[in-house]
Amino acid sequence: MADPWLALEFGVDPVERIAQVGAAHEAFLAAGTAPQRVREVVRRSWERSVLLDPEGTPPVDLTDDALASYRAAHPLVRVLPLFRDLLGGIAQDGAHLMAVCDAYGRLLWVEGHPGVLRHAERMNFVPGARWDEAHAGTNAPGTALAVDHSVQIFATEHFSRPVQRWTCAAAPIHDPLSGRLLGAVDITGGDHLANPQSLALVRATARAAEAQLAADRPVEPGVATITALGRDEAELHVDGRRIRLGRRHSELLVLLLDHPEGRTGEQLGIDLYGDDRLHPVTLRAELSRLRRVLGPELLDSRPYRLRGTVRADFRTVANRLDAGDLAGALDAYAGSLLPGSDAPGVARLRRLIDGQVRAAVLA
Repeated sequence: MADPWLALEFGVDPVERIAQVGAAHEAFLAAGTAPQRVREVVRRSWERSVLLDPEGTPPVDLTDDALASYRAAHPLVRVLPLFRDLLGGIAQDGAHLMAVCDAYGRLLWVEGHPGVLRHAERMNFVPGARWDEAHAGTNAPGTALAVDHSVQIFATEHFSRPVQRWTCAAAPIHDPLSGRLLGAVDITGGDHLANPQSLALVRATARAAEAQLAADRPVEPGVATITALGRDEAELHVDGRRIRLGRRHSELLVLLLDHPEGRTGEQLGIDLYGDDRLHPVTLRAELSRLRRVLGPELLDSRPYRLRGTVRADFRTVANRLDAGDLAGALDAYAGSLLPGSDAPGVARLRRLIDGQVRAAVLA
């Protein structure tokens, strides 16, 4: 099966592909639908970008001292030497650029041959510019952030016409402890980048960056970390393990974190299903499976509660807001809490956190 994240299958003529996708892009702009020959990841990205001006370029958010201060405080500054070591060679070969962005698509560093940098400036591919899909449309770093996966974007697959002379490959980078998305690393150049090697290179670079970040910050034994913001299924990090939880287990874990004093089965049933008379057997079975995942050292019963030190990204947001640290809260806020959940207790907590963040920003 062909890799859906690769732009070109083996043996495909790049010139013919550029023409085919270019025609599909024009048809999409005219009718709002894309032919089947466009890759699924690209079609979905075009749909997310549909309200943008296809002739536009991304805005620049940060410049000068504000950019310098932001970069100096960003976690990815610690692995910038690694990026330069692994990608610096191709960034100086006169045909490519290396770029690193944050989780919001802001370009932190863009490096390469001065001539290539000048060409990139024409489309605002510069430090401080916003290259997330909401501001730049379909592009490798922005789309990698949107789908949380490494991806290539080839020539006319870009939503913005000024970017269609470029091809790029990017991979997301996560905090190894919390799983939080930190940003993405990208290589940008000509059509010759549409090959498996460029995608493998950025994937390997992202994994190497995560490994170095983990080595710089040793795992705290027995401390569990939960990531549940901006994702439908939570991730648990404990003792160096990374465990992706199912929807129900994610909801149960969030509800237990919100009630450190513990919850009875009836209370959890109401929070989870909205009716304490329904699903008692199913609830006990889910809690039993969750205990097997977490281990008996983390999940207690009578009442059901979490033991030991358990940290969660949504609690970090609330704590920083309580402390008046709006910048820190926004940095930790990766999106709504389990946005796909319809459990009443989760929905109430989601509305509360979103409301607190909104109110703090407005104030």
